[in-house]
Amino acid sequence: MRNVIIVGSGPAGLTAAIYAARANLGPLVIEGSQAGGQLMLTTEVENYPGFRDGILGPQLMQQMREQAERVGTEFVTDDVTNIDFTRRPFRLEVGGAAWHEGRAVILATGARAKWLGIPSEQRYLGFGVSSCATCDGFFFRNKPIIVVGGGDTAIEEALYLANLASSVTVVHRRGDLRASKIMQDRAMRHEKIRFEWHQVVDEVLGQESKVTGARLRDVRNGETRAVSADGIFVAIGHIPNTEFLKGHVELEDTGYIRLRSGMMTSVDGVFAAGDLHDHVFRQAITAAGYGCQAAMEAERWLGANE
Repeated sequence: MRNVIIVGSGPAGLTAAIYAARANLGPLVIEGSQAGGQLMLTTEVENYPGFRDGILGPQLMQQMREQAERVGTEFVTDDVTNIDFTRRPFRLEVGGAAWHEGRAVILATGARAKWLGIPSEQRYLGFGVSSCATCDGFFFRNKPIIVVGGGDTAIEEALYLANLASSVTVVHRRGDLRASKIMQDRAMRHEKIRFEWHQVVDEVLGQESKVTGARLRDVRNGETRAVSADGIFVAIGHIPNTEFLKGHVELEDTGYIRLRSGMMTSVDGVFAAGDLHDHVFRQAITAAGYGCQAAMEAERWLGANE
């Protein structure tokens, strides 16, 4: 029996663990078979406070995990395979075998970026290919950049990057944007942003560990050509890691968790923190903040209900 079980081991889950452990709640973190969240796929992180010279994403997650462990967190390195939120204590099956019981649960499984699905994309991930302009745009100051996508996310990324890059080329498979009209107007008027219509990225071009551009293919006639760029930002959306929660807590149509009050989900005593409910900011620092809030709310809820 645990006071708090935390599902997920990214910034939200580990911050929740640190706060819960320091509140003497003895948290158990089910960190998953691929622990650490999206930062495990990131190279340099320069916008997380406290690291003057930046820090590698995996190193940051390792330090957060060690800090959580030092203050009393226990870990299980496996995936949740079954859930019972219909009674208390809540029950979670891990690895298809062991069941763990908890008086409160914090869900912090995050989200994952949608990728193009081409081999060269993964080869240069973290070395010029990114899914987060706020995280990585700083590294491409005064350099040409490609943004792939045509929705609000892509145009927001393009506008943000246009303040840093020498030029931004938006590559979109259609002949018009899906973004809101006001976002379209801002992008169309920006002197640094241009558009490649009816184009898809067939290949990310590079040399050793550096992106040099992309090979575009016209979806109308199949013609291909190379476009130079130092960075490629894929902005075609994110997928919250909530598939295993369907039928257990209320979800938005997009799969993100619907919060009822604060960090509380539709199930009293089950909280959520991080990118599995936040489809706006999606930053390590905001996820950590949500993790802190969820742990403090769980502590207060336990005090009032147990």
